[in-house]
Amino acid sequence: MIDYNSIIPQKIRDIQPSGIRRFFDIAQQVQGVISLSIGEPDFKTPWAARREAINILEKGRTAYTANAGLIELRRVISEYLHKFIHTEYCPDSEIIVTVGGSEAIDMAIRALVDDGDEVLVPEPSFVCYSPIVSVCGGKPVPIVTKQENNFRLTAKALMEKITPHTKALILPYPNNPTGAVMRRKDLEEIAEVLRGTDIVILSDEIYAEMTYGGEKHVSIAEIDGMRERTIVISGFSKAFAMTGWRLGYAAGPEPIMKQILKLHQYCIMSSPTVSQHAAIAAMTRCRDDVEHMIEEYDMRRRLVVKGFNDMGLTCFEPEGAFYIFPCIKSTGMSSEEFCEKLVHTKKVAVVPGSAFGESGEGYVRVSYAYSVQHLQTALARIGEFIGELEK
Repeated sequence: MIDYNSIIPQKIRDIQPSGIRRFFDIAQQVQGVISLSIGEPDFKTPWAARREAINILEKGRTAYTANAGLIELRRVISEYLHKFIHTEYCPDSEIIVTVGGSEAIDMAIRALVDDGDEVLVPEPSFVCYSPIVSVCGGKPVPIVTKQENNFRLTAKALMEKITPHTKALILPYPNNPTGAVMRRKDLEEIAEVLRGTDIVILSDEIYAEMTYGGEKHVSIAEIDGMRERTIVISGFSKAFAMTGWRLGYAAGPEPIMKQILKLHQYCIMSSPTVSQHAAIAAMTRCRDDVEHMIEEYDMRRRLVVKGFNDMGLTCFEPEGAFYIFPCIKSTGMSSEEFCEKLVHTKKVAVVPGSAFGESGEGYVRVSYAYSVQHLQTALARIGEFIGELEK
């Protein structure tokens, strides 16, 4: 009899399954459930991108691309980043096309983190960063962000966590799950802390297009002196509604990107060819589609924030992504208990805030990447749930 515990490394066994997926799976088993648990745009991929993919398939252009991705796509990404975050990246040596933003995060962390290295992770934040750091032998160090600061990372909180072992800082803004954003002033203060160190920034900007309230997204890469230490991660899943196409990218200084490319070569070879052609069309021909989707998300954002505040589950107004993070502490339940009771009694699935780090306890994550009708029905059921708790 094989002893699997002796075969599987302890650091792998210690990793907990994603709390997001756990509640998604629960929702799948409940008849008639309305799920607000997954960050999956309800829009179809813009037609111009789909049409280009069909065209490429009909022509039979399905061979491998260069390891770093189609040079045509890397040039388009370079132009996009220059226009959108005012930062230049060489398409030949500083941009790599990956299998989703997830692979870009994985490869960037693997390229940087050695045994004993500390990686600073603002929390609450997306679930993947800390487990990947741990698998690489590093130590994830959470930095708690607070609602009174609109869940932004402050320079003071950052400074308190830096040690001689600090290798990197994850900067996940606009943030999943809170919807928080970092404004230019915030980033300039963070940059001031990092100047004079060798700390590398992994800036996950997958939701960069989705900022609301009149101020556009600012990347830390465009702050003076930060480009040389920043890896910008993004992709096509969210803004272009291309989740299933599995396409993302990383952009950064050539010495780091050279190492990431080696890992990508051995682990992946190259990203899906058809998806890359579709992405070129998405970036060059689908601007109106993106603007329309963002306007819709903004309207849904205001609808859902008002709905939760009206029922007494207060939340700050998120300025980015497509999530809200209402506080459920007034119910007296833990995040897990709240979500389990809600899904079983009212058939609405949301995600416990504790899935995004210990500091997420007392909150739940709600995605508004769903139709207005879907959201209104879910809000009505949650309102009933809260009303019954108060009796």
